[in-house]
Amino acid sequence: MSSVNKSILLVDDDQEIRELLDTYLTRAGFQVRTTPDGAGFRQAMNEAPSDLVILDVMLPDEDGFSLCRWIRQHPRQAQVPIIMLTASSDEADRVIGLELGADDYLGKPFSPRELQARIKALLRRAQFGQERSGGEVLAFDDWRLDMVSHRLFHIDGEEVILSGADFALLKLFLDHPQEILDRDTIGNATRGRDLMPLDRIVDMAVSRLRQRLRDTEKPPRLIRTVRGSGYQLAANVVASNGH
Repeated sequence: MSSVNKSILLVDDDQEIRELLDTYLTRAGFQVRTTPDGAGFRQAMNEAPSDLVILDVMLPDEDGFSLCRWIRQHPRQAQVPIIMLTASSDEADRVIGLELGADDYLGKPFSPRELQARIKALLRRAQFGQERSGGEVLAFDDWRLDMVSHRLFHIDGEEVILSGADFALLKLFLDHPQEILDRDTIGNATRGRDLMPLDRIVDMAVSRLRQRLRDTEKPPRLIRTVRGSGYQLAANVVASNGH
């Protein structure tokens, strides 16, 4: 996937990190905008769209978590991929970020090369999802997913906002109903990368999707955990060409 014309918006209060990533990612062909605080980030998001955003957790005026939550409620960019930069030893930061809708995380200190690999993986996933969307509406259980707008509706009329990660995971389950999908398959399909040992990103993503689908029974009814194997969507899927 070419990085030409792909835009990235970065917020980090460390000037050296901003300058380093600006130079590195610009040389890789990305269009980069940077800002040192949340206020500048909000302004930049409202001024022009971005293909991907990078959020540092610790900022001088507000934390990256509040910015992540704000993006997921943004009227135009709710589905933009988000990478959060966190303290490498703080598992809690990663859990919170993923629950709020971040697509991936990277612990500090990190290599720009690793960050670039994560960026390209998420952009490939976003592009792949757009190419495969078609004009279908997928109905399952009490839900309907519009593959063009990525809008999810319950039969009672509620619309649920999906992040890019939510949509990719749900689409994977809908492509393979009743099949058991292991964690590596889910990680590759939704994150575009292999999982690291003890990587909880898939489990947290499934938990988040269950919340979106009101699948909070114990044990879950719709997305089942198959111990030692992975996860299974226990529903039939029906495709149609419209509402």
